[in-house]
Amino acid sequence: MSSLAPVSVRVTANERDLLEAAAKNAHTNLSDFIRRKAIEAAELELMDRRVITIPAEDWEKFEAWVRSPPRDLPKLRKQLARKPVWED
Repeated sequence: MSSLAPVSVRVTANERDLLEAAAKNAHTNLSDFIRRKAIEAAELELMDRRVITIPAEDWEKFEAWVRSPPRDLPKLRKQLARKPVWED
């Protein structure tokens, strides 16, 4: 496991109260709660990128993949046919 490095963040008293309440609700301590939520936010931010760079040496493989016929994925088809839980 890599070592942990401190990160300092300033928050208002109200923000700290909110964070502490959320950490308590999640059954964890404030530091672990903030770290977990910050990592989740960072991952979402990076996944939301609009520009994807494909190295030149991989471009032909990418084009071949794009032009290939779609594969039938029965498990995915079954999942997509299910009614969403929020519609129950």
